[in-house]
Amino acid sequence: MAGIAMLGSGFIARFYADALVSHRRPDRIVSVYSRRTESAERFAKDYRVPVWTTRMEEAISRPEVDIVCISLPNHLHEEAVMACVRAGKAVMITKPLGRHAAEALRMLQAVEKAGIFHGYLEDLVYTPKSLKAQQLISQGALGRILWAKSRETHPGPHSEWFWNKELAGGGAIIDLGCHCVEIARTYIGKDIRPLEVMCWADTQVKPIEAEDHAIGLVRYANGAIGQFEVSWTFRGGLDLRDEVMGTEGTLWINNFLRTGFEMFTSGKGTGYTAEKAESESGWLFPVADELNELGYQHMFTDMLNALEQGHQPRETFYDGYVVNAILDAAYRSARSKQWEPVQLEVWRGQTEVHVDRTLPDYDEHYYLVKEETTHYGARKVILQDKKTGEIIERVLS
Repeated sequence: MAGIAMLGSGFIARFYADALVSHRRPDRIVSVYSRRTESAERFAKDYRVPVWTTRMEEAISRPEVDIVCISLPNHLHEEAVMACVRAGKAVMITKPLGRHAAEALRMLQAVEKAGIFHGYLEDLVYTPKSLKAQQLISQGALGRILWAKSRETHPGPHSEWFWNKELAGGGAIIDLGCHCVEIARTYIGKDIRPLEVMCWADTQVKPIEAEDHAIGLVRYANGAIGQFEVSWTFRGGLDLRDEVMGTEGTLWINNFLRTGFEMFTSGKGTGYTAEKAESESGWLFPVADELNELGYQHMFTDMLNALEQGHQPRETFYDGYVVNAILDAAYRSARSKQWEPVQLEVWRGQTEVHVDRTLPDYDEHYYLVKEETTHYGARKVILQDKKTGEIIERVLS
């Protein structure tokens, strides 16, 4: 059983607390810190937390605390991690790890030097659909991964600090792109080095300094491309989708907005339907079990099992650091309008990656370009001559 100190009492802290207590796990939230007295008191009452405080160190250093869960605004992450390091407490932190790679690297180096457990709370790589997709990809169902795209769009975040470029570290890219980049890394292979990024970003709708919309491409050492699409301008709720294409197949995932549960209502008697739903009437898309569909339960099971069993979780501070380095390159590219290198001071994956360009044989003389059956019943193949490179077509039947 783990005793958990919760740092933060707002939107994400409550999602985390709901996940931690929902399956009657023996783990318990034993202390909560909030910057506001009323928020700390309310959280403690709602989740039956015995100790609440407005002093961060007090929540962390209590003897019954085994691990600290940081669910604070981005600009407070480093302060909170360093407090955990000083107390020698295991720590898990909400995304993104830092506002930029330098901040993330300082946190990574601090927890590793202290020898404490560290987990990166990237819930969207733990969704049931994502976990199943990762399993199928690892079994070779899609062949060699060529392209992985992840999309997260919604009308914008809940708290005021997200909209402050300095406090958050950016806009939609740092808020949502951190999810999408890690999802693509997971499908392509986290040991495959990201090389460079091309990104477009703009402030299209919101009256803010940071970007509210962005699209980016990340090129990896094995030739694969990761793509992210993020927006705080999307109307219609929370849209979470992934697409992965390989040499032997394709998969599509819709994690949230359209999952087969649809309801029409006049609005009478309705309330909360799903995260970031914009309406309480008309056609709505309820989510049966948000904690499960968004990966929170699987994520905390992995984190706390790893802590108990003495090994690393699937997602660590190192993953958060790599994500921050990729996002830094995205921001540079959005300004320069060209490909920008991913600058990683620490890389722990493969250093020599072979880009597989094996061409499929048709016979000893030809490579197979394509095989198809036409709408008029003919079966034909498109071939390339191995010696001359000439492309020819053969009708087989």
